[in-house]
Amino acid sequence: MKTISLKTRSNHHIGVSVYHPKHSNNKSLIISSATGVLQKYYSRFASHFSTLGFTVYTFDYYGIGSSNSKNIKHITANLDDWALDQTAVLKLAKQTHPEHKLILITHSIGGQLIGLNPEIKLVDAIITIGSQTGYWKYFNGFSRFRMFMFWYALIPFFTPIFGYFPAKKLGLFENIPKQVVYQWRKWGIHPDYMFGQYNSSKLHFNSVTCKVLIISFPRDVFASKASVDWLASKFTKAQVDRRHLIPEELNIKDVKHFGYFKKDYKESLWKMTEYWIKDIC
Repeated sequence: MKTISLKTRSNHHIGVSVYHPKHSNNKSLIISSATGVLQKYYSRFASHFSTLGFTVYTFDYYGIGSSNSKNIKHITANLDDWALDQTAVLKLAKQTHPEHKLILITHSIGGQLIGLNPEIKLVDAIITIGSQTGYWKYFNGFSRFRMFMFWYALIPFFTPIFGYFPAKKLGLFENIPKQVVYQWRKWGIHPDYMFGQYNSSKLHFNSVTCKVLIISFPRDVFASKASVDWLASKFTKAQVDRRHLIPEELNIKDVKHFGYFKKDYKESLWKMTEYWIKDIC
């Protein structure tokens, strides 16, 4: 694995890790993270797929982890910029190995950013893990209350005080730049989520015509089945393979929102992913 600094269309520099296989299978895999989750969280998954012959790319969105070169209070990037981070890594992968099939794996918000990615046509396959709408009414019980409080209390109360969203102090994830979290909140309180901010013709979900595997799990408090179904419905021209996986039926431990990328699932979920990619690429 080597790390590089990559300049994006927004003139930001982001930290990218590239996992080179010993023997290539002519496929490149890009992992687009969840909100505030460092790329190192995906390192075991990336290393494993590199041993299978994939060239794997992970990266931190601008303002997070290795892509944060200044005080987070001074970062003006928003979610459109984060989508261009994803775009830049896709272009890097394609330019480095133009002969490779390109597979994008997204976690949570990574799948939403597809809609803002003008180069999404570059990919040959997409896998989304817990990628969803964050509109709170797509959740039930305590999860609904939690999402409501996140949008209507935590973000508007703490962000002005700190000049960024202090997620680490709240025991959530990495701290988030101010404009990112304000835009994210604007999506989260609207019934149409990001479609409430953009005209559907300006988004790129309809540009996706490849096969898309969309995965969710029960008891995921950040991505209910209904919320993932909502995002799945936006890929109107894609060949969607929608799977709501029940851990008990697969004889595996509970997965929830973050488990999929843990090494505990190497022989189950990771193997399933490997076979799915082999079948279509």
